[in-house]
Amino acid sequence: MDHPLMTRIEKGSKNALMAKRIIFHYLHTGDDTIANLAKKLNLSVPTVNKFLEEMAALDIIKVRGKLEMSGGRHPALYGLNPDACYFGGVDIKNGTISLAVMDLCGNVVAKSDNIPFTEDNTPEGLEHFCALTRDFLDSVPVSKSAIMNLNVNISGRVNPRTGYSYSRFNFEERPLDDVLTNKIGVHVCIDNDTRAMAFGEYICGPNRDAKNVLFVNVSWGIGIGIILDGKIYSGNSGFAGELGHMVTYDNEVICQCGKKGCLETEASGSALHRKLCERLDEGANSIIADRYRATGTISLDDILEAVNREDILCLELIEDVGKELGRWLAGMINIFNPEAVIIGGVLAQTGDYLLQPIRVAMRRYSLNLVNKDTKIVLSHLGNDAGVLGACAIARSRAFQDFL
Repeated sequence: MDHPLMTRIEKGSKNALMAKRIIFHYLHTGDDTIANLAKKLNLSVPTVNKFLEEMAALDIIKVRGKLEMSGGRHPALYGLNPDACYFGGVDIKNGTISLAVMDLCGNVVAKSDNIPFTEDNTPEGLEHFCALTRDFLDSVPVSKSAIMNLNVNISGRVNPRTGYSYSRFNFEERPLDDVLTNKIGVHVCIDNDTRAMAFGEYICGPNRDAKNVLFVNVSWGIGIGIILDGKIYSGNSGFAGELGHMVTYDNEVICQCGKKGCLETEASGSALHRKLCERLDEGANSIIADRYRATGTISLDDILEAVNREDILCLELIEDVGKELGRWLAGMINIFNPEAVIIGGVLAQTGDYLLQPIRVAMRRYSLNLVNKDTKIVLSHLGNDAGVLGACAIARSRAFQDFL
């Protein structure tokens, strides 16, 4: 599905590939001078100036001010025209979806959070999902024809290169991204939800200066998003980051993947839920014990609320999750030597109750020369990481084949 902006570039630019490289540069650096752009592209200043004039005529690039400096002539700062095109993102969560639209400069122009979506993984659920997405796009103050690309975040095994999801909406021989494109009416790509959260934190959070980042999604399961040298690392088949399915325990607990002893069975939201229910069944006391015994069930949100109300039993269990997770993240630090490890996902809502035991275990089990240069922080974007990351992936992929 060709977009009008791409058509303008192909028809109006003498070097469409260079035009895309220039756009991609500004996506990740923001406003910049001709001299800096020429250095980055290894081209002469006059050549870059001609490209920028060409792209300004196409209404893609514009002068956005002057570079502030102490003396001398102030060079012009060039940047992207935010209204040249737009990008959408959809984050499928447990029971809800969040949607947003971002302009070319990365500004969010519309967002809708936590729309109920509890459909089973069925063709009917797919139709409902597409209807919700179409309704949102019809409601935003942007023409659907101006939306160049839309990324959908899906948990589990997702191959962004082939467009196939192996965990949700896998009903046809065609790639899911093609199916969604036809049903929604804009070009669609798909990616793993944790990778999108990682990219959202990297692009929209305070860690843009870091080139190597691990994002840890601690929710019902566990996944990591890996940023290497400023790019998402997806692996050969798009399945990189399945930290939760490392077989690490001889505990005979069956993981949701079907194997026994995965990290998720001891250090995740599902493990926290299982252990709390077991302790309550044994007669342990908690502020949510009466609710559990009356109804026979509790939600993960109930547990998080109890943690933040300083329930002793829940605090003990969340600390255990942090210790176990931190021990295995120490190995990730030793392997990747990142500038930052960002803890996000649902369990990150407990703040320092989860973060501090993770930090202690990571420092204890990783090499000191490696961990001393690694920040271990909570997600800055919180619940918005996924949907903003989806928009950012849609935007980047429009101008680069793969991240």
